[in-house]
Amino acid sequence: MAHNLTTTKKTLIMGILNITPDSFSDGGLYTTPTQALKRVKQMIHEGADIIDIGGESTRPGSKPISISEELQRVIPVIETIRENLDKSISLSIDTNKAIVAEEALRAGVDMVNSLGGFLFDKKLIDVVAKLHCPIAIYHIQGKPKTMQEGEMTYDDVIKDIAIFFGEQIKNGMTKGIKREQFILDPGIGFGKTVDQNIEIIKRLKEFQNLNLPILIGVSRKSHLGMILQEELRLPNIPSPIERLEASLAETAVAVLNGASIVRTHDVTQTKKFLTILDKFKNF
Repeated sequence: MAHNLTTTKKTLIMGILNITPDSFSDGGLYTTPTQALKRVKQMIHEGADIIDIGGESTRPGSKPISISEELQRVIPVIETIRENLDKSISLSIDTNKAIVAEEALRAGVDMVNSLGGFLFDKKLIDVVAKLHCPIAIYHIQGKPKTMQEGEMTYDDVIKDIAIFFGEQIKNGMTKGIKREQFILDPGIGFGKTVDQNIEIIKRLKEFQNLNLPILIGVSRKSHLGMILQEELRLPNIPSPIERLEASLAETAVAVLNGASIVRTHDVTQTKKFLTILDKFKNF
Protein backbone atom coordinates (compact mmCIF):
# COMPACT_ATOMS: atom_id res chain seq x y z
CA MET A 1 0.00 0.00 0.00
CA ALA A 2 2.68 2.53 1.00
CA HIS A 3 4.59 2.27 -2.27
CA ASN A 4 1.52 3.27 -4.30
CA LEU A 5 0.99 6.40 -2.21
CA THR A 6 3.86 8.18 -3.95
CA THR A 7 2.10 7.94 -7.31
CA THR A 8 -1.59 8.25 -6.43
CA LYS A 9 -3.54 10.91 -8.28
CA LYS A 10 -5.74 11.76 -5.32
CA THR A 11 -5.14 12.70 -1.73
CA LEU A 12 -6.09 9.77 0.49
CA ILE A 13 -8.35 10.18 3.51
CA MET A 14 -7.59 8.41 6.78
CA GLY A 15 -10.71 8.40 8.94
CA ILE A 16 -10.17 8.46 12.70
CA LEU A 17 -11.77 5.77 14.86
CA ASN A 18 -10.89 6.24 18.53
CA ILE A 19 -11.84 3.28 20.72
CA THR A 20 -11.14 5.37 23.81
CA PRO A 21 -13.09 7.01 26.62
CA ASP A 22 -10.82 10.07 26.74
CA SER A 23 -9.76 11.25 23.27
CA PHE A 24 -9.96 15.03 22.96
CA SER A 25 -12.70 15.18 20.33
CA ASP A 26 -14.61 11.89 20.10
CA GLY A 27 -13.72 9.99 23.28
CA GLY A 28 -16.39 7.55 24.41
CA LEU A 29 -18.44 7.57 21.19
CA TYR A 30 -17.26 4.30 19.62
CA THR A 31 -16.11 2.06 22.45
CA THR A 32 -18.11 -1.07 21.52
CA PRO A 33 -17.63 -3.20 18.36
CA THR A 34 -21.22 -2.41 17.28
CA GLN A 35 -20.75 1.36 17.64
CA ALA A 36 -17.36 1.17 15.93
CA LEU A 37 -18.63 -0.88 12.97
CA LYS A 38 -21.48 1.57 12.40
CA ARG A 39 -19.00 4.46 12.38
CA VAL A 40 -16.63 2.62 10.01
CA LYS A 41 -19.47 1.94 7.56
CA GLN A 42 -20.40 5.61 7.74
CA MET A 43 -16.82 6.77 7.06
CA ILE A 44 -16.45 4.36 4.13
CA HIS A 45 -19.70 5.68 2.67
CA GLU A 46 -18.41 9.23 3.15
CA GLY A 47 -15.19 8.47 1.24
CA ALA A 48 -12.52 7.26 3.66
CA ASP A 49 -9.67 5.25 2.08
CA ILE A 50 -8.11 4.11 5.37
CA ILE A 51 -9.61 3.68 8.85
CA ASP A 52 -7.15 4.44 11.67
CA ILE A 53 -8.10 2.54 14.83
CA GLY A 54 -6.68 3.76 18.14
CA GLY A 55 -7.17 2.30 21.59
CA GLU A 56 -5.05 4.73 23.60
CA SER A 57 -5.53 8.49 23.70
CA THR A 58 -2.46 10.57 22.84
CA ARG A 59 -4.02 13.94 23.61
CA PRO A 60 -1.90 16.32 25.72
CA GLY A 61 -1.96 15.19 29.34
CA SER A 62 -3.24 11.71 28.56
CA LYS A 63 -2.11 8.81 30.73
CA PRO A 64 -0.72 5.61 29.17
CA ILE A 65 -2.70 2.39 29.44
CA SER A 66 -1.55 -1.21 29.71
CA ILE A 67 -0.99 -3.50 26.74
CA SER A 68 -3.82 -5.77 27.89
CA GLU A 69 -6.29 -2.89 28.12
CA GLU A 70 -5.34 -1.60 24.69
CA LEU A 71 -5.76 -5.09 23.21
CA GLN A 72 -9.16 -5.48 24.88
CA ARG A 73 -10.29 -2.25 23.26
CA VAL A 74 -9.07 -2.71 19.69
CA ILE A 75 -8.95 -6.42 18.80
CA PRO A 76 -12.72 -7.12 19.09
CA VAL A 77 -13.36 -4.02 16.97
CA ILE A 78 -10.88 -5.08 14.28
CA GLU A 79 -12.30 -8.60 14.18
CA THR A 80 -15.86 -7.26 13.91
CA ILE A 81 -14.90 -4.93 11.05
CA ARG A 82 -13.15 -7.71 9.13
CA GLU A 83 -16.04 -10.13 9.70
CA ASN A 84 -18.56 -7.66 8.32
CA LEU A 85 -16.66 -5.74 5.64
CA ASP A 86 -14.57 -6.89 2.69
CA LYS A 87 -10.84 -6.28 2.31
CA SER A 88 -11.28 -3.26 0.03
CA ILE A 89 -11.00 -0.89 2.98
CA SER A 90 -7.55 -0.48 4.48
CA LEU A 91 -7.27 -0.57 8.27
CA SER A 92 -4.52 1.03 10.34
CA ILE A 93 -3.66 0.47 14.00
CA ASP A 94 -2.60 3.61 15.88
CA THR A 95 -0.16 2.19 18.43
CA ASN A 96 3.52 2.18 19.27
CA LYS A 97 3.38 -1.09 21.21
CA ALA A 98 4.86 -4.11 19.41
CA ILE A 99 2.44 -6.65 20.92
CA VAL A 100 -0.63 -4.54 20.08
CA ALA A 101 0.63 -3.95 16.55
CA GLU A 102 1.29 -7.65 15.92
CA GLU A 103 -2.07 -8.79 17.31
CA ALA A 104 -3.86 -6.09 15.29
CA LEU A 105 -2.05 -7.04 12.09
CA ARG A 106 -2.92 -10.71 12.60
CA ALA A 107 -6.55 -9.71 13.28
CA GLY A 108 -6.76 -7.92 9.94
CA VAL A 109 -5.24 -4.44 9.91
CA ASP A 110 -2.96 -3.51 7.01
CA MET A 111 -0.59 -0.93 8.48
CA VAL A 112 0.79 0.55 11.68
CA ASN A 113 0.57 4.23 12.63
CA SER A 114 3.12 4.72 15.41
CA LEU A 115 3.58 7.74 17.66
CA GLY A 116 7.34 8.18 17.97
CA GLY A 117 8.05 5.46 15.43
CA PHE A 118 10.20 2.91 17.26
CA LEU A 119 11.22 5.20 20.13
CA PHE A 120 8.88 3.78 22.76
CA ASP A 121 9.09 0.08 21.86
CA LYS A 122 12.14 -1.13 19.96
CA LYS A 123 10.49 -4.53 19.32
CA LEU A 124 8.04 -2.82 16.95
CA ILE A 125 10.79 -2.87 14.31
CA ASP A 126 10.80 -6.67 14.37
CA VAL A 127 7.00 -6.86 14.00
CA VAL A 128 6.94 -4.55 10.97
CA ALA A 129 9.90 -6.36 9.39
CA LYS A 130 8.33 -9.79 9.97
CA LEU A 131 4.86 -8.90 8.70
CA HIS A 132 6.01 -6.58 5.85
CA CYS A 133 3.41 -3.89 6.51
CA PRO A 134 3.55 -0.14 5.86
CA ILE A 135 4.36 1.96 8.92
CA ALA A 136 3.57 5.62 9.44
CA ILE A 137 5.97 7.19 11.92
CA TYR A 138 4.85 10.39 13.55
CA HIS A 139 7.17 12.71 15.40
CA ILE A 140 6.82 13.70 19.03
CA GLN A 141 8.99 15.67 21.39
CA GLY A 142 8.55 14.20 24.87
CA LYS A 143 5.60 11.98 25.84
CA PRO A 144 1.85 12.64 25.46
CA LYS A 145 1.32 13.26 29.18
CA THR A 146 3.84 16.12 29.30
CA MET A 147 4.55 17.03 25.65
CA GLN A 148 2.78 20.41 25.81
CA GLU A 149 4.34 21.45 29.12
CA GLY A 150 7.49 23.50 29.63
CA GLU A 151 9.65 24.81 26.80
CA MET A 152 9.29 23.21 23.38
CA THR A 153 12.55 24.09 21.68
CA TYR A 154 14.12 23.01 18.41
CA ASP A 155 17.30 24.12 16.67
CA ASP A 156 15.27 24.07 13.45
CA VAL A 157 11.92 22.30 13.69
CA ILE A 158 12.00 20.93 10.13
CA LYS A 159 15.62 19.79 10.27
CA ASP A 160 15.16 18.23 13.70
CA ILE A 161 12.11 16.25 12.52
CA ALA A 162 13.97 15.23 9.34
CA ILE A 163 16.79 13.88 11.53
CA PHE A 164 14.21 11.88 13.49
CA PHE A 165 12.79 10.47 10.25
CA GLY A 166 16.27 9.58 9.00
CA GLU A 167 17.20 7.78 12.20
CA GLN A 168 13.93 5.82 12.30
CA ILE A 169 14.25 4.77 8.66
CA LYS A 170 17.89 3.73 9.14
CA ASN A 171 17.07 1.73 12.28
CA GLY A 172 14.19 0.01 10.52
CA MET A 173 16.20 -0.85 7.42
CA THR A 174 18.98 -2.43 9.47
CA LYS A 175 16.36 -4.88 10.79
CA GLY A 176 14.92 -5.67 7.37
CA ILE A 177 12.18 -3.08 6.84
CA LYS A 178 12.19 -1.79 3.26
CA ARG A 179 12.43 1.94 2.78
CA GLU A 180 9.20 2.05 0.80
CA GLN A 181 7.27 0.71 3.81
CA PHE A 182 7.66 4.08 5.58
CA ILE A 183 5.12 6.92 5.66
CA LEU A 184 6.17 10.18 7.32
CA ASP A 185 4.10 12.36 9.66
CA PRO A 186 5.70 15.42 11.31
CA GLY A 187 3.33 15.12 14.28
CA ILE A 188 1.44 18.40 14.36
CA GLY A 189 0.65 19.23 18.00
CA PHE A 190 2.94 16.64 19.53
CA GLY A 191 5.43 18.68 21.52
CA LYS A 192 5.12 21.80 19.36
CA THR A 193 4.01 25.38 19.92
CA VAL A 194 1.39 27.07 17.74
CA ASP A 195 4.14 28.85 15.78
CA GLN A 196 6.10 25.62 15.31
CA ASN A 197 2.99 23.88 13.96
CA ILE A 198 2.47 26.72 11.49
CA GLU A 199 6.11 26.57 10.41
CA ILE A 200 5.91 22.82 9.77
CA ILE A 201 2.88 23.22 7.52
CA LYS A 202 4.46 26.14 5.64
CA ARG A 203 7.72 24.23 5.09
CA LEU A 204 6.23 20.76 4.55
CA LYS A 205 7.72 20.58 1.04
CA GLU A 206 11.16 20.24 2.59
CA PHE A 207 10.30 16.66 3.58
CA GLN A 208 9.67 15.74 -0.06
CA ASN A 209 13.38 15.17 -0.63
CA LEU A 210 12.95 11.99 1.45
CA ASN A 211 10.73 10.73 -1.40
CA LEU A 212 8.21 9.03 0.86
CA PRO A 213 4.47 9.64 1.39
CA ILE A 214 3.65 12.41 3.85
CA LEU A 215 0.71 11.99 6.22
CA ILE A 216 -0.70 15.01 7.99
CA GLY A 217 -3.10 15.15 10.94
CA VAL A 218 -4.44 18.56 11.93
CA SER A 219 -8.11 17.68 12.41
CA ARG A 220 -9.77 19.75 15.18
CA LYS A 221 -6.45 20.24 16.99
CA SER A 222 -6.05 22.75 19.79
CA HIS A 223 -3.59 25.07 18.03
CA LEU A 224 -6.32 25.86 15.49
CA GLY A 225 -8.64 26.90 18.31
CA MET A 226 -5.91 29.07 19.78
CA ILE A 227 -5.31 30.79 16.43
CA LEU A 228 -9.04 31.41 15.98
CA GLN A 229 -9.40 32.84 19.48
CA GLU A 230 -6.47 35.22 19.01
CA GLU A 231 -7.19 36.36 15.47
CA LEU A 232 -10.97 36.69 15.91
CA ARG A 233 -10.67 38.00 19.48
CA LEU A 234 -13.05 35.39 20.81
CA PRO A 235 -13.78 35.14 24.55
CA ASN A 236 -13.09 31.40 24.53
CA ILE A 237 -11.16 28.87 22.48
CA PRO A 238 -13.60 27.19 20.03
CA SER A 239 -14.38 23.59 20.95
CA PRO A 240 -12.97 20.75 18.80
CA ILE A 241 -16.18 20.36 16.82
CA GLU A 242 -16.11 24.11 16.01
CA ARG A 243 -12.70 23.87 14.29
CA LEU A 244 -13.77 22.26 10.98
CA GLU A 245 -13.16 25.24 8.72
CA ALA A 246 -9.82 25.92 10.38
CA SER A 247 -8.85 22.25 9.92
CA LEU A 248 -9.69 22.38 6.22
CA ALA A 249 -7.73 25.59 5.73
CA GLU A 250 -4.59 24.10 7.26
CA THR A 251 -5.17 20.86 5.35
CA ALA A 252 -5.21 22.82 2.08
CA VAL A 253 -1.78 24.30 2.71
CA ALA A 254 -0.44 20.90 3.77
CA VAL A 255 -1.75 19.11 0.66
CA LEU A 256 -0.48 21.81 -1.68
CA ASN A 257 2.88 21.46 0.07
CA GLY A 258 3.10 17.72 -0.47
CA ALA A 259 0.88 15.79 1.96
CA SER A 260 -0.67 12.76 0.25
CA ILE A 261 -2.69 11.37 3.19
CA VAL A 262 -4.98 13.42 5.45
CA ARG A 263 -6.06 12.06 8.83
CA THR A 264 -9.42 13.47 9.86
CA HIS A 265 -12.50 13.20 12.09
CA ASP A 266 -14.66 14.88 9.41
CA VAL A 267 -14.65 12.57 6.41
CA THR A 268 -17.61 13.98 4.43
CA GLN A 269 -16.40 17.56 4.51
CA THR A 270 -12.77 16.58 3.88
CA LYS A 271 -13.75 14.39 0.92
CA LYS A 272 -15.69 17.19 -0.76
CA PHE A 273 -12.93 19.67 0.00
CA LEU A 274 -10.14 17.44 -1.36
CA THR A 275 -12.14 16.50 -4.46
CA ILE A 276 -11.93 20.13 -5.56
CA LEU A 277 -8.45 20.81 -4.20
CA ASP A 278 -6.99 17.82 -6.06
CA LYS A 279 -8.25 19.30 -9.34
CA PHE A 280 -5.87 22.21 -8.82
CA LYS A 281 -2.95 20.27 -7.41
CA ASN A 282 0.15 19.75 -9.53
CA PHE A 283 0.82 16.01 -9.44
